[in-house]
Amino acid sequence: MAKKEAGSPIPTNIVTGFLGAGKTTAIQSLIAKKPQDERWAVLVNEFGEVGIDSNLFDGTTENHDGVTISQVPGGCMCCANGLPIQMALSILIAKSKPHRLLIEPTGLGHPKEVLSMLSRDYYQENLELRSTVSIVDARKIQDSRYTANDIFNQQIEVAEVIAANKADLYDARDFPALIDYIGRNFSLDDKSIYQVQQGALEIDWLAKPAILSKFATSLKGSKQGPPSSVPPNLKAPTEGYLSAENSGEGFFSKGWIFNSSMQFEVKKLFSMIQGVEAERLKGVFITPNGPIAFNKTDSVVTQVNLNALNDSRMEVISGRIDMIEGVEEALLECLSS
Repeated sequence: MAKKEAGSPIPTNIVTGFLGAGKTTAIQSLIAKKPQDERWAVLVNEFGEVGIDSNLFDGTTENHDGVTISQVPGGCMCCANGLPIQMALSILIAKSKPHRLLIEPTGLGHPKEVLSMLSRDYYQENLELRSTVSIVDARKIQDSRYTANDIFNQQIEVAEVIAANKADLYDARDFPALIDYIGRNFSLDDKSIYQVQQGALEIDWLAKPAILSKFATSLKGSKQGPPSSVPPNLKAPTEGYLSAENSGEGFFSKGWIFNSSMQFEVKKLFSMIQGVEAERLKGVFITPNGPIAFNKTDSVVTQVNLNALNDSRMEVISGRIDMIEGVEEALLECLSS
């Protein structure tokens, strides 16, 4: 893959996918394969307000040298004009001067609006949009809650590359059902579709040009440049903890940030997280055994050791607000004595 020359537009890929599809893991797999002489930038937008993904990147990603990661929480990449994201993007590019830019929108964001923002005249001079990659769990094609969801369908529609992730968990009908669904509702002609495990994407898949002409009516350029400020990420309080909430697209989130002096018991955390019913739960925690991360998707809880943390954070996303009630009390009971 040819390296970007100085002053030329930055090859840019959007990595999209619904809640729990494995976007962060997929980007981690790409970073692990990054050529050592290249600088990459990653912009992450989370639906939740507290921002966890940058901790996961910093704590678990191999070959992290030459990678600059920035996050904007609160799901604002796809809101009106995407102003916070535009500013964060401009700062990230100026800071890192990357050879490649990866953008991970929230799983509840409309990817057409992200493409519309990046297609404005201001960005056309600086960014060269390449393959939009959609991470899909083919098992969800059997679930009408996904196939009836406009965001889920947009993520498939806009993609040049579709990675059917978690293929090791499929039965014989899952992947053919995904192919059939795409063929009936979209087009197979302009899409490359792969089965992958653990988000194992190949760098070569990023090279295809983005076919923006498919969305000409919704991707009208604008000369609007970036705004003058971006809202700050929430920081850990000097004592105790804070919480923040968000809602949109029929989902609710609540997140917590704990001061570094507050440590959690691993066994209690695992048990508590297993008992929470939610579409998505992820957290990073300081424990007496060292920093760890928990991730819950499809009722499966995974635990990963991290290198370092400045504070502890957890985010829960649910389609029912009552499912979030009581989580804070259960979380506080996991604190180490």
